[in-house]
Amino acid sequence: MDYAIIRLGGKQYRVREGEYLVVDRVKFDEGKTFNPDVLLGDSGVTVTAKVLAHERGPKILIGKYRKRTGYKRHNGFRAATSRIEISLGAQTRGTEATATTSETATKPEAVAAPAAKPEAADEHVKGMPSGYEEMTVAEISEGSKTWNRPMLEAALEYEQAHAARKGAISALESALKAKEEGS
Repeated sequence: MDYAIIRLGGKQYRVREGEYLVVDRVKFDEGKTFNPDVLLGDSGVTVTAKVLAHERGPKILIGKYRKRTGYKRHNGFRAATSRIEISLGAQTRGTEATATTSETATKPEAVAAPAAKPEAADEHVKGMPSGYEEMTVAEISEGSKTWNRPMLEAALEYEQAHAARKGAISALESALKAKEEGS
């Protein structure tokens, strides 16, 4: 995916590498960088925005008029905006493959140690649904309706210890509560 969807100032924007945006005024100074919330993008993608300038939008004229009374009012408005430059900081799949091959050539012990850790994590929380670690919050909330109580408890334990996703935790807790009320 060569784009990402970010949330900035209560609005969502579809952005690409090197793109310039004019958005509502941000609280960062000119020349500073920040990371907006990424709503959609490749896993591990980081979006960095650099504030280029603080500007004001075009003047919008507002006029009020009532016929035969002499009532006329005029007002103007200029929105406070910021011009930002977007850069996507995700590694490409080819770069990841070359990085892992160079690590295996130089440090074979370091690669073997992380492979043992996921197995230990799987053994630590038994009874969890298969493929739970790769599930999104939406998939967890849908699947939790059909899981039994031990699966829900194991998934909740894993979520609190590792991922700590608020949406997943609340979905699992509400599914456990529904199981208790149904029993």
